[in-house]
Amino acid sequence: WILDGYPRSWSQYQGLQAAGIEPELVLLLDVPDDIIVERIVGRRQDPITGRIYHLTYAPPENEEIANRVTQRSDDTEEACRTRLRVHHENVDVVRNAYADVLTRVDGNRDPLEVYSEVEKLLLSLRGTSFILGNIPNHFFKCNCTE
Repeated sequence: WILDGYPRSWSQYQGLQAAGIEPELVLLLDVPDDIIVERIVGRRQDPITGRIYHLTYAPPENEEIANRVTQRSDDTEEACRTRLRVHHENVDVVRNAYADVLTRVDGNRDPLEVYSEVEKLLLSLRGTSFILGNIPNHFFKCNCTE
């Protein structure tokens, strides 16, 4: 199984420890703050289909969709920078707690390059099944059983 964005704090880490949950691999995607802000602030969602767009990287296909897409209230620059501040306050504790299983991945590259690196890392875990999504126009499934 995969936990996405969890744990984010010492108390969440302790909760996992108390539950006996020990990850085999922890991935930290390294992306500069300004790039994260750009990616989040440009996100839009179609309220009819639920599809996610990005104003720069994956714009709506036509003007009708472009006119109806909305921005989530937590996708503003202010909200994003607040989340990043909290992340920076907590990331070292979590990173240090998982130092023996932590792998850093440069997330500031082409999405398929990042996917390829993450896939290789996950494939190195034998006996694991996983599904990766959020790669534009693709949905990947992998069964890593040897």
